[in-house]
Amino acid sequence: MTCKHRPGGRLGCVGLAVALIGGVTASAAEPVDVRNAIAKGSAYLIEKGQAADGSFSAEMGPAVTALAVTALAKSGTPADAPAIERGIRYLMTFRQADGGIHQIDSPVGNYESSIALMALVACNADGRYTREIKGVEAFLKGLQWDEGEGKGPEDPAFGGAGYGRKSRPDLSNTAFLIEALREAGTSADDPAIQKALAFVSRAQNLPGPYNTLPMAEKNPDGGFYYTPFGEGESQAGQTPQGGLRSYGSMTYAGLKSMIYAGVDRDDPRVKAALEWLRRHYTFEENPGLGTAGAYYFLQTASKSLAVLGEDRFVDAAGKEHDWRNELATVLVSRQRGDGAWVNENARWMEDNANLVTSYALLALAQCLPR
Repeated sequence: MTCKHRPGGRLGCVGLAVALIGGVTASAAEPVDVRNAIAKGSAYLIEKGQAADGSFSAEMGPAVTALAVTALAKSGTPADAPAIERGIRYLMTFRQADGGIHQIDSPVGNYESSIALMALVACNADGRYTREIKGVEAFLKGLQWDEGEGKGPEDPAFGGAGYGRKSRPDLSNTAFLIEALREAGTSADDPAIQKALAFVSRAQNLPGPYNTLPMAEKNPDGGFYYTPFGEGESQAGQTPQGGLRSYGSMTYAGLKSMIYAGVDRDDPRVKAALEWLRRHYTFEENPGLGTAGAYYFLQTASKSLAVLGEDRFVDAAGKEHDWRNELATVLVSRQRGDGAWVNENARWMEDNANLVTSYALLALAQCLPR
């Protein structure tokens, strides 16, 4: 196969392999194209995205910096590279007495600290950040809604985490908390992880012993939604019957969280989540939300499928997919000429190139051959 790279990261090849993605035939990305896309995306972040103080999009607080540092480290930039060291130094300016890494009185302290924890872990091969990691772990565990907030195991909020200490719990932030704690070495049977699993299970449209909330009965399709807190909420809206619609990013987040929490593949919760994802298999959009949150969806999907541990994914029609190749093909085709990625749909700040490029790098890091 002879390949040439064109401006914008698009692939032009003679004798191209072909992949079917979301029903559309596309030129399949080769490993060299994935590595080139990672190199260009990393160069964008380092050369154009990072400020002199080490930050990325400082106006958004430390979270985007933490995400960019994590993405760079996990996609191959050495932990001792100047850009990463500057980024870590910037994050450390947000280290608080409570152990968290967040802005003072931050309304999104859980989100900021969860991403910061992942950044520290990704750069801690020599143990230089072990003390800070322990502090963030303790801070995050203290943010969960549990007995400390007067919430028992029967409460829909139990085990969940929101953006900050007082915000309502949701699946996205709870999934970040679980991922961060597990990457930091917290065991699957740790009380914090198991409490979080109780919340995750209630965010699934699957009535049964793990979810007795009435909304699950109204749309029992096995997918996941944003939060069971209060009356429940889905960013994809409601069904005509008043159920909460499942959607792609939260269903992958739920699957990933259950696997991190040690739930077995034969568990009905995992089976139901996989069946929903088989019915809605695509990387062309965020199923249920279209282009909204499309890059958050791709990084979540890549992590979830990676921890699932299978190189092939079979959709509801019985078609076998090389998911790494198909996901990478979508991302390589969408990379801009300057190396960045941006979503034309600005919902959830996906018009920010630093944020979206970090999402893309995290996803591509999972797409390299294993």
